[in-house]
Amino acid sequence: MGSGILGTGVSGLLAAQYGLQTTEHNIANANTPGYTRQRVIQGANAGEMTGGGFVGKGVTVATIERVYSRFLTEQVDQAQAGVSQLDSYAARIRQIDNLLADASAGLSPALQGFFDGVAQVAANPSHLPSRQTLVSSAQGLSARYQSIGTQLAQMYDGLNGEIRDSVTAINSHAEQIAQLNKWIGVAQATSGHPPNDLLDARDYQVAELNKLIRVKTSTSGDGSINVFVGSGQQLVVGSKSADLLVTTSASDLSRLVVGLKTSSGVQEMPQSLIEGGALGGLLAFRSESLDRASSDLGRNAVSLALTVNAQGALGQDLLGQSLLSTPPSGFSPTLFTVGAPEVRADSRNPSTSPTVTAAFTTPIPFNGNFYTDLVASDYQLTADGTNVTLTRLTDNRQWTAADLAALDVQLQSEPQGFTLTASGQLPAGASYLVQPTRDAARRIAVNPGMLADPRLVPTAAPIRTAAGTANTGAAAISPGSVGPGYEVLGAVLPLTVVYDNGQLRNFPAGTRVSIDGGPPQLIAGVASGVPYSSGASITLVGASNATPPTGISFSISGVPNNGDSFVLARNTGATADGRNALVLGQLQTFDTMSGKTASFQESYAQLVSENGSKTRQLQVSVQAQKALLKQAQDSRDSLSGVNLDEEAANLIRYQQAYQAAAKALEIASSLFNTILQMAAR
Repeated sequence: MGSGILGTGVSGLLAAQYGLQTTEHNIANANTPGYTRQRVIQGANAGEMTGGGFVGKGVTVATIERVYSRFLTEQVDQAQAGVSQLDSYAARIRQIDNLLADASAGLSPALQGFFDGVAQVAANPSHLPSRQTLVSSAQGLSARYQSIGTQLAQMYDGLNGEIRDSVTAINSHAEQIAQLNKWIGVAQATSGHPPNDLLDARDYQVAELNKLIRVKTSTSGDGSINVFVGSGQQLVVGSKSADLLVTTSASDLSRLVVGLKTSSGVQEMPQSLIEGGALGGLLAFRSESLDRASSDLGRNAVSLALTVNAQGALGQDLLGQSLLSTPPSGFSPTLFTVGAPEVRADSRNPSTSPTVTAAFTTPIPFNGNFYTDLVASDYQLTADGTNVTLTRLTDNRQWTAADLAALDVQLQSEPQGFTLTASGQLPAGASYLVQPTRDAARRIAVNPGMLADPRLVPTAAPIRTAAGTANTGAAAISPGSVGPGYEVLGAVLPLTVVYDNGQLRNFPAGTRVSIDGGPPQLIAGVASGVPYSSGASITLVGASNATPPTGISFSISGVPNNGDSFVLARNTGATADGRNALVLGQLQTFDTMSGKTASFQESYAQLVSENGSKTRQLQVSVQAQKALLKQAQDSRDSLSGVNLDEEAANLIRYQQAYQAAAKALEIASSLFNTILQMAAR
């Protein structure tokens, strides 16, 4: 009897002691990150058969388990991966938003300052200080493009450092999970019970991993977990972990990407496989917002440079120099210089792959000005041995042709603002990344010649017109203008056009004349005529293939008499002529970008607006995702978290159980002593 009573009392005492220790452990770790509340699982010992029935033999502690739900924990991990990604993305896009929208450091004030300088020169072309102001404002505008472009480039550099740090941290967590898998396996095999604190430590590492990259887990029979990223790439399997590496992209050696180290080498992981967590946010920000902002800013810079230069080529400087004259060696009417589009060969290209180069196309004349077709996108050029394919990466629009020459012809119906040439035939498997505008903002500058001598700014028109002094009719000739290709017509100037019985005659033989943009008419001789219509635009067609035809244009309005003459000549001594500057100033408000749909200011405003909208959208998404995370955490903590009030009650309960068991032992001891005393008599 004594042994039974003692054994039952000891079992109760031990159970209460385990309960007290577990409760104290819970209380001590109430604020430990990743800790899961534990509880004692008790069971009654099998009873002993006696003549009076089964007599209980006390209690046994089956195990100490975590109050844990894998489902709730995974919900928290997935929500945390979403919050970390959005937080990482939002923090960096705010930097772009602040940069682009800054009232003083943004592009808009510099654009306005440049066109204000153009207006000053147009009002007083012979005033050298005004010309100097224009050149200085052009230099200020190019410096602003360079500054913003440089800051965006620095963001790329900063991202590279953060990507490296994130990958290092991911590998560290993966190694710790693998090590914990090993320890947990040994502990469970040795004791047959779950090592709760090691399991908590492993879950904590998984949670920390989800802050960096979204992962999925599966549990093996030995208690270890396997961790996967992307579409099933193994990061941890049992006690072994794989390493993520930061490497350069094979298609763009200037870009860092994430790769997975395998037995066969480093496997570059597509960005689509890396989602969630801070790393996913960094990569999404780079591809969706930073690339777009950099390319769009570069598109703005290139479009401005090309259209301003195209209009400048139609002008004449203060020294009387133009393309129509015979300027000195090195003369250039271009105000801005800009680098050629980048073409990057894939490092895996066949050894026979030729060099591919790109060049910006000349802006297209439109409504007295010019426009560009540049798109804020990168392009992928590939070859399969039969055809070459150009893919616009922002929307996967494709063009396919037999070779680059045929591809350029195909692109004439849907221009992209650049042409491609190769030093040889593209072999099968060759691939090139074409970046027309990605880093172009940092490469815009002012022509050094104009910086040194503002007189070279082409503000005048290279031609002038006049009605004959002996005219008797009431017709007048417009000042005249020029378009691309006009320079080949220098030999026909001066030209005197004569009105004769409803016809305009005296055009040199071999010239082509277009009326109101219609098909050019070939002039057979000076007696050949073109119909006269008051106010109609008459164009002596140059060498360009523009539609409508361009060259030297003028119009005659009114009622001329037979024999009335009208003269076109070079604009010599035109120090007070600002006609080209006036047209140059119209570029500020004309739709010169995006296929004649937006001005420079409108395009930049759209970039600022889209980036600002994305910033606000992310801020809202972050708040919503954080609310989901809190709900998931609350659900998990309601089950697994330590409630100090509950634990305090458990302390009292186990204390009373301990005291009661101790009292039972005291009684058992007293009874046993009594039996011993009786036996001694």
